This record gives sequence, structure tokens and C-alpha cells, in this order.
Amino acid sequence: MPGNDQSTRRYFLRAAGTAALAGTIVRATLRPAEATPAMLNSAIRNIVGEAPLRTGKVKLDIPPLVENGNTVPMTVSVASPMTADDYVRSIHVFNEKNPQPYIGNFYLGPAAGRAQVSSRIRLADSQKVVAIAQMSDGSFWSASVDVVVTLAACTEEL
Repeated sequence: MPGNDQSTRRYFLRAAGTAALAGTIVRATLRPAEATPAMLNSAIRNIVGEAPLRTGKVKLDIPPLVENGNTVPMTVSVASPMTADDYVRSIHVFNEKNPQPYIGNFYLGPAAGRAQVSSRIRLADSQKVVAIAQMSDGSFWSASVDVVVTLAACTEEL
């Protein structure tokens, strides 16, 4: 029966090699394209519409130089008394070059007590990160930081 074992082994290795090659091709074709500044602007306009976007009130605390883009700490705080009449409704975070420009959103209200959120994000490359706060009066305020990434994220093969 040694011939049977050898032929079964060869068949298995050939099938595994073919499956691995097919998987590599699928991964390569499904990898999303890099976002562009135009995509960033479009994503922001989807949130703010035609409303003016003002600078100020928002502080984006993110390191300007990160060694590894896989886990970048970020804190967004907004100058607001967080009262029933004056509070932050939401905070939205965007990036310029990740496959998707919209990182996420956080919904707040007067009961939050403090207009601050913290998270860790992934950055595919050196790029601009933008935080936008929508206030209870409907106004939008923003801040942005240019971040230099020495080891990019979002480029790993699955």
C-alpha cells in the first residue's frame, strides 16, 4: 500500500497548493483601494451637509508621530458645558488615507457630563485625521492633526 499513501499525499499537497493559490488571488483582488482627500471631503459632507464647518472648540489629541499604525491612541474633547441647552450631540472621526475615510462616530448628550471620547484607531499610512463635533444648536466644529506613521497598518494580508 505504499503507492496509495504516496498518491494520496501528492493529491492532498496539490489540492492544498491550488487552494492556497486561489486564496492569495482572492485576497489580492478584494483588498480595498486607498482613500483619497476627495473621499475624505465627501465623507465629511455626508455628515455636515451644507452647514459651515468651523475650527475651534474641538481638541484632537493624537500623537503626531507613531511607530506602529495598528494601534494609535486618540482622544477627542470638545469645549462644552454639557447642559440641557448646550451640549455635544455627536463626535465623528475621519482619516485621509485608510481604505475607508470614516473611522467612527460617538453620540453624546447632556447626561454624558463631559464631551470627551477616547479610542485606538488604525492608520494605513501617514495622513491627516479629522474630528468633527455637532453641537446641540446644529453647528459643526472641527480639529485636524497630521500624523506620521513609520509602520503602516491596514496593509497586512489576511
